[in-house]
Amino acid sequence: MIISITLKDSSLNNTIIAIFLIVLVVMMLYYGFRMAEMAYIMRQKKPLYNHVYLQLKKLEPNQKAILKNNFSFYNRLTPKQKKYFEHRVISFMDDKTFIGRDELIITDEIKVLISATAIMLTFGFRDFYIGLIDKIFVYPKAFYSQTNENYHKGEFNPKLKSLVLSWEDFKHGYDIDDDNLNLGIHEFAHAIHLNSIKERDVSSTIFKDSFKELTTLLSNNKPLRDKLVASRYFREYAYENQFEFLAVLVEYFFETPIEFKNQFPKIYAKVKQMLNFNYAKY
Repeated sequence: MIISITLKDSSLNNTIIAIFLIVLVVMMLYYGFRMAEMAYIMRQKKPLYNHVYLQLKKLEPNQKAILKNNFSFYNRLTPKQKKYFEHRVISFMDDKTFIGRDELIITDEIKVLISATAIMLTFGFRDFYIGLIDKIFVYPKAFYSQTNENYHKGEFNPKLKSLVLSWEDFKHGYDIDDDNLNLGIHEFAHAIHLNSIKERDVSSTIFKDSFKELTTLLSNNKPLRDKLVASRYFREYAYENQFEFLAVLVEYFFETPIEFKNQFPKIYAKVKQMLNFNYAKY
C-alpha cells in the first residue's frame, strides 16, 4: 500500500514537472519571438508579418459587387490581397455597430464602403480593428454636433468610442479620386492616430514612432518646412494642429500619391512607413 501511494505521488510529480517544462518552453519561444521581431522592427520599420489567418471569411456576392463597383483601391489589389481585404472588411463589419440617424437605414452599401475605407488605411497593419471605435453613426447629411454647437460632416469621439459620418459627404469623397478631399479617410486617420497613442501593438507602435520621426524631421529642417508652406500643395487646414496635419497627409497619400511623392519624397516616405503600405503601387 505504501509503495502504491509512492508510485502515484511520483507519477503526479512527473506530470507537474512536464507541464511546467512545456509552459516554460512556450514562454521562452514566445518572448524569444517577440524579441526577434522587435529587432526586425527596429531595422526594417515594419512588422515581421501582417496577413496570417486560420480561415478566410468571404463577403456575400452582393457585398463583393459593392466593392468592385465602388472601391477602386480593391480593384488594384492582387487576387490574394483581395481575399485578405474581403476577410478584413467582413471582420470589421462584424466587430462594429452601425447606427443610422435621422431615419437613415443602414444598408450593405453603407457598411461595406465605410468598413473598406478603414481596412484600406490599416491594410499594412497586423491589428486592423481600430479598438477606439465601437460604434459608427451615419447621418444622411451634415449633422449638428453638440460638442461644439456647429454642423459637421464627420467627427471622432474617442471617449465614446464613436465615429460619426455624413453619408452624403462620405460618398462625395469618392466621387473624385484625386481632389485630396475624402471625409472617410480623414476621420479614420484621426481614429488610427489616437488609437496608436493608446495601444501598444506592433502596428500602433510603428505608426506612432514614425509620426514622431516625421515631426522631428520637420522641426529640424527649416527649408523643408518653408517649402511645405510655400508650395500650397496641402490645404491650409493641415496646419491647424498635428492631428489635422496627419489626417490631411493621409488623405493626400491616398488621393494623389504620385504628386505627393514627387513634391515631398521624404514626407511621403514617412507616411508610407507609418501605414506600412506596399500595395497597389503606392
